[in-house]
Amino acid sequence: MLKYAALLIAANALSAAASEWKVEPLDVALHTNSMAESGARAPEGLPDGLVATGKGDIRAAWYVGPTRRYGHGILGDAIEAAALRVELADGAQLTYDLPQNMVFEDRTPRIADLDGDGRNEVITIRSSTSEGGGVAIYAAVEGRLAEVAPNDFIGLRNRWLNIAAIADITGDGRKDIAYVRTPHIGGMLRLFRYDDGLTLTSEIDGFSNHAIGSREQRLSAVADIDGDGDMEIVVPSDSRATMRIIDYRDGLVKVASIRLPARVEGPVLAEGSGARARFIVRLRDGSVIALSR
Repeated sequence: MLKYAALLIAANALSAAASEWKVEPLDVALHTNSMAESGARAPEGLPDGLVATGKGDIRAAWYVGPTRRYGHGILGDAIEAAALRVELADGAQLTYDLPQNMVFEDRTPRIADLDGDGRNEVITIRSSTSEGGGVAIYAAVEGRLAEVAPNDFIGLRNRWLNIAAIADITGDGRKDIAYVRTPHIGGMLRLFRYDDGLTLTSEIDGFSNHAIGSREQRLSAVADIDGDGDMEIVVPSDSRATMRIIDYRDGLVKVASIRLPARVEGPVLAEGSGARARFIVRLRDGSVIALSR
């Protein structure tokens, strides 16, 4: 009886949180340019790859060495990358070549100082041709590009993940990595801390931030919605017909679930913070909406 009462209270709280959010249609033409991907085309890179840029010791990162050695094709074609290349602040370029049984199953790497030491890391989606996807992190170490933190592969060929957020979710002052494991098969949102390796902090199931065959990977976003200085994640449900807002409270928890007029196609973009936070979302029917309070 007590367990049922607790579940009822939680359900009522989630319903109340969802009712605070408004779904507002926007003019598609006015938001087309702002929703376009930014970044230069990657030299010697993937046909659809872009260059990620940042400040610090690693100024740019991109994938090179197009290859068809892994025929999964989850991002719209069977061309993946065999190597990662970065450009340092002094203009020098470093390359990391994968072995024949791996590819970068990704379009654009991500640059972030994960541990706050003033030096950048590069966060990638790396797949094994026999064991599926995983996250791998690279950094410039003593004049070479080195792998500094691998994540376990999913364990099965043709199983993938898509990164949802790189931000301080737990409130410890460091950037966490969140991704959706198998976003096409009952996806699980997993949160990792980077500290001499990747450590799983929390996980929660029922999410999808990618559609099979789509090149669009930006179906998630972060913002400080409650004004406490820590970021919340907005990510679609496994059907992509509902947007869920996830907070960290000694673990990942759903704090709102907002029904949408059509499935999310992406991108999902965050604007503002606190009471002024809102999310711009492109839907599968071609419309663009804003989620706000």
